[in-house]
Formats: sequence, structure tokens, C-alpha cells
Amino acid sequence: MNETIETILKHRSIREFKNESLTEEEIRTIVSSAQAASTSSYIQAYSIIGVKDPVKKKKLAELAGNQRYVEANGHFFVFCADLYRHEKIGDWEEADVIPSLESTEKFMVALIDASLAAQNAAIAAESMGLGICYIGGIRNDLESVSELLGLPDRVIPLFGLAVGIPENHSDVKPRLPMESVYHEDSYNGDETSIREGLDRYDETISAYYHARTAGKRSDRWTAQMAKMLSGKKRMYMKEFVEKKGFNKR
Repeated sequence: MNETIETILKHRSIREFKNESLTEEEIRTIVSSAQAASTSSYIQAYSIIGVKDPVKKKKLAELAGNQRYVEANGHFFVFCADLYRHEKIGDWEEADVIPSLESTEKFMVALIDASLAAQNAAIAAESMGLGICYIGGIRNDLESVSELLGLPDRVIPLFGLAVGIPENHSDVKPRLPMESVYHEDSYNGDETSIREGLDRYDETISAYYHARTAGKRSDRWTAQMAKMLSGKKRMYMKEFVEKKGFNKR
């Protein structure tokens, strides 16, 4: 156990921040930490948009489903998959890069690069005593988000990251048991084992919600997932991604 691991294990989403902006030094430290993340073949296929403009933050909050903490935080980052600069490199170096940029592989590289950078940013922020909350809600309307942020083709906003000084701390939410996510040598697809692990986890989560809400909730995780996955959400995504020049081959 060390300080870094303690910071990671104490992670919780913060949805209420003090009315205090991050300093330029804090922003630079968080972005530099993001850039230190591993990147596939040194491609660095992502960009980060820092949103300070209160009008834009308010609009992003609306687009994300009226999530107040998208607007009220110390700083709001939007992490984007970005192959725009790579297309320009192809032009400047007189190389035919389009087939590669349009491949599913490079789409995955951009998603993974951006996600690794974001998690580095999150851990850096939390290590500085700040709180964070990932915001997938910006994918509710990526066309409007792209227009608001002036994003060209080959740039896709993936998620936001609200950062700031926590107003209060929520409890750490229990994760799946290790046995459910870690497999040695080969995948354990035995349904009995999977079900037993999920049954135990349902008990844990139900008790967590019961304690957190003074008995008003006792949700099971499997019921949550079944309900969520039964609905159709953001089904426009494939068309939007291809329109932006990704995942076409």
C-alpha cells in the first residue's frame, strides 16, 4: 500500500463543488498528467477542451441532461478522440493516411488513448485533493456539442470531466468482486460461477443503497443493468461516428 494506491482506492464521484475555479497551475498539472499516459504507437490520438466560458458550460449542462455539476465546478474538461491533426500530417507529408484513419483499429486507438489520458487526469486531480466526476451525458447530442466547441471532422467528444474542490464527499461505491472481473489463463464462462458472484454482489449493493438512503432504496445491480440495457440509448452514434470520419473500414 502507498499513497498512490490509496488515492485510487478512495475514488468516488463528486457532484457538488465549491464555487472556486482551478488555478492555471492546477489545470496545467492535470493536463500534463493526462499527456503522460501511455499512447498506442506514440499516436497521441486525443485532444482536451477546457471549458471556462460560463455560457458554454451552461449549454453543456443542458445537453448532458441538465446535470448542474457540469456547469458548477472548478473546471470542465472535454476529452476527444482526435485524428484531425493526423490527417493534416498526411497532407503535409504527402502520405495517403485516409484508409488508416478510417479504420476500426484507429478508432479504437483514439478511444483508448483518450480514456487512458482521462484516467491519468482524474487520478492526478484526486491526488491534489480535488474531486472529479465523469460526464457521459455529453454524448446525448454530439452534433450540438461539436458545434458548440468548434470541433472539425475526425474529432469526436467522448465524455466530460468535471473537476473542483468537493463540497462534500459521497461514500465509495462497491465494485464487482474481483472473482467476477479477473480470470487467470482463460475466461471463466461458467454460468453457475458467474451467477454466484453476481448474487453476492447484489446483496452488497442492496445493503449499500439501503444504508445510503436510510432504507428508501435497496436496488440490485443486476436489476439496474437489465433495466438500463433494455432501453435504446444514443442509437444515433454509429451514423455520427462515421460522419466524423471514424470507423468506416
